[in-house]
Formats: sequence, C-alpha cells, structure tokens
Amino acid sequence: MTIERCFNDEQFTRRVPPLLTDLYQFTMAYAYWRTGRHQEPAVFELFFRDNPFGGGFSLFAGLHDCLLFLRSFRLTDQDVEFLRSVLPPDTDPAFFQFLRGLDCSGVTLRSVPEGTVVFARVPLMEVSGPLAVVQLLETSLLCLVNYASLVCSNAARFRLAAGPKRKLLEMGLRRAQGPDGGLTASRYTYIGGFDFSSNVQAGFLFGIPVAGTMAHSYITSFTSLEEVWPQVSMCSLLQSKDPVDIISLTKGWLSRVCELLGAEPGKISEGELASFLSYAIAYPQNFLPVIDSYSVACSGLLNFCAVALALCELGYRPVGVRLDSGDLCRQSVDVHRVFRLCSEHFSISAFDSLIIVGTNNITEQSMAELNKKENAIDVVGVGTHLVTCTQQPSLGCVYKLVEVRGKPKMKISEDPEKSTVPGRKAVYRLVDAEGHPFLDLVCLAAESPPEVGGSLNCYPLRCDDSCISVIPAHVACLRQDVFTRGQVRTARGCSKVEMSRPVAVS
Repeated sequence: MTIERCFNDEQFTRRVPPLLTDLYQFTMAYAYWRTGRHQEPAVFELFFRDNPFGGGFSLFAGLHDCLLFLRSFRLTDQDVEFLRSVLPPDTDPAFFQFLRGLDCSGVTLRSVPEGTVVFARVPLMEVSGPLAVVQLLETSLLCLVNYASLVCSNAARFRLAAGPKRKLLEMGLRRAQGPDGGLTASRYTYIGGFDFSSNVQAGFLFGIPVAGTMAHSYITSFTSLEEVWPQVSMCSLLQSKDPVDIISLTKGWLSRVCELLGAEPGKISEGELASFLSYAIAYPQNFLPVIDSYSVACSGLLNFCAVALALCELGYRPVGVRLDSGDLCRQSVDVHRVFRLCSEHFSISAFDSLIIVGTNNITEQSMAELNKKENAIDVVGVGTHLVTCTQQPSLGCVYKLVEVRGKPKMKISEDPEKSTVPGRKAVYRLVDAEGHPFLDLVCLAAESPPEVGGSLNCYPLRCDDSCISVIPAHVACLRQDVFTRGQVRTARGCSKVEMSRPVAVS
C-alpha cells in the first residue's frame, strides 16, 4: 500500500505522545539513571507467542506509525512537569533535566517490512540503543503494533475466505473502539486485503478508496412522491437538453416492471420510490440504494428497477443495489434473476453489469459459507466482526530484553511458555527452487548466515527433539534497518505475500 497522505510529526506527536505509556517505564528509567546504567547499550525484541485466530500466520503491521513515533519522540516541558507531579517526591530533580533532553537519535530499529506474513515467536522488530530510552519505548511500540497487526491479519483472513474476485468494503467505524481504533482499522484492513473503506478520514489521510451511498434512514424519511423536488428535473444525455418529467417516466417503467414480474402495485412503498428518485436525481451516475427497508421482493427491487430503467433511458448508468438483511445468498440470486429478465425483456444491457452488495453482520465463517452456496453477491461490506476482532481481542505482542552491554539476557519464568531466547538474533526467509518461501530461520546474529545450496539442520521452535534438514535455493534477510541515528530509512515493502513456518537453526 502506498500512503499518499500521512501525519506529519506534529500531528503524530499529538496522537501518540511520549506519555502514552505505562508509569513503570519512567520509574525503571529513573532507576537506570540513578545507578548510571541509562547509557548502556541494550537490545529488545518484539514478537508474539501464538498465531492469532487459531490460524497459522499473522500479517505484520504498524511499522509506519512506529517510525513516526521514534522520529518525533521528545518530552516537552509540560510532559516533564507532569512526570514530576506523579513520580515519587524523592526523585532526583536532575532526572527531569535528563528526560527533557531525551530523543531517539541513538536508537536503531530493525524490522520486518510492513504487510509481511509472519509467525509466532519470530522476532519482528529489534530495538537497540541506550537502555533507558529503549525501555521507555516498550509500551508505545506494543500499542502501535498489537492492534494494527491483529486487524490486518483479520482482514487477510476475511480476504482468504472471500476469495480473490469478490470486492470487500470495510465499514466498521461506528463499531470500532473509539476514533483512533476506527482509523487504524480502516488503514490496516486495506493493507490486509480490503478494497474500500466507508471511513472518509481514512481516505483523506491515507488515500484509501472510499465508498458508500445511503442508509435506511434516508429511505424511511420519505413518505410520498410529492417530496421529490424538483418534479421535472432531469435532462437526457441522449436526446434534447430539455428537462424530463422523471416521476412520470419512472411510474411508466414501474407499471411495466410489475407486469413483467406479476407483482402487486398496491404493496409498493411510495415513500421508498420517492427516496430512490430523489437520490437518483442527485447522483444519476452513482445510484446504488439499499432495497430491504420494507420488502425486497414486493417493493425495494421493483422500485429500484423502475428508477434504474428510467435512468438508462436518459443515458445514465445505475450501479446496483445493497442487501442488508435476511438470507443474502437467496435474495442475491433472486435479484440477479430479475436484473437478467429486465435486461432481456427491455433490451437494456446496463442491467447485465449491475452489482449486488451484501452487508449483514458478516463474520469470517459466514464469508466462507458464501463460497459454498449459490449467490450473486459482488461486494461484501464487513464492520463489527472485522474491526473489533471478535474471535480474539489481542495479538499479545511482547517486548523482551535479549542483550545488555553485548551480553545475552534471558527470562526463564515459572511458565515455560513465557521463557525467552537470549541473545541478538538474525531472521532469514528460505526460498525453494520454485521461488516459494518455505521456512523462516532464527539464529544468533553472530552466526554465519545460511548459504544458498547448503544443507541446514534446523529445530522447529517449541519442539525439543525433532530436527529437519533443508537446502535453500535462495536466502533473504527478513529484517531491515528502518530507523538509525534519528532518521527513517527507506524500507522495501513486501511485493508478494506468501507463507512459511518458523524454526531455529541448530
């Protein structure tokens, strides 16, 4: 994804200031400073312990925000005065002068590229620099990566369930965990494989294509055709420029549609027809109404066809319809059948290209079921279950110390699952002769990198005894230097997303 517009440092600092962290980061920083250890070189690693949603992979996201955070990391006088008020009163006043001068000029970040397929236990980011500073970064970096990667991975799962052809619309802003959660979701679901977002601010900031037409409230706000204004209001693109009586034209088409389908005109909602007409007058080239406010079969579909046929007669091209309740698969088939009948009976070829949008509390499971049932849905809108990640609330990324002053550090823990692997590491992605990644290799940074064509004995992570032997046709270093000496370095993005599995070298 190319970010066409993004936050500048000042905007981002307001969104993710240095104080957006846990208090104990500052108490630890003070203790490091008090004992003279704050400048010791240290290395932390960021990773997650289990693949999300019970699946086999995750997508790494949030790097762009992390880089902006590092570049803009500075405490203001106001920040420092607040810390003075909340830290214990016996804190040495000189510490606050130290905080005022902190920045990330001594920090180096090596990271997997944004959007890369990644796996549990593989170090995604390595943060090195002065001990006190890299300690202070922990909570903020975790906050920026955890949800971004989780929702991006969730989007990828929806994309896999939907298949490559069906378009996906993210529309979860109203259900998101606050404004920032909604904006983050829109951005990273686009990276995860969605095609559009309903979020206008996301479109403005990030260049994401936005989409949307109308809600049920618009439909139900109309009562009769008398509310359509002006009554004679549309010009034909094909004939004269004189205004056309669009209401009379639509009524004529409605009668013909009812006759074709054997429908009862008395069951049709006049208010719904008025809303369709009013919207069509406003946006004749972008006519895509929701048609289930009353009854799809008895009213919504008939009203749509009448207005759409009138638009076609005037040279405009309607877009399609949205279904938002009931059995979407069955209804979409019925709607498509009516479109085909109108196209054939009235010789209106534009009806062959009308699209059907489905939106109705879509889950990953229901998305997968669409492929198992007959349906004619072209676009699926997903909200709640996408942005809130209802199957799993957190990715569970952690940020662990692995080296200080060049010496490896390890957390053993009462829980073996929480034990860490000590030492600075390198991560390689091994590729087979056909160009497919098949394995992620984790080894100590001091070890020689794997050689192309050479045999490697590897031990899969979390397996004590098994050993596998592999011969890579190509070896790629998975992490790159993306931030050094206070500056963001250009990082190569992933051009192709494919899956492999992580192991540790023997």
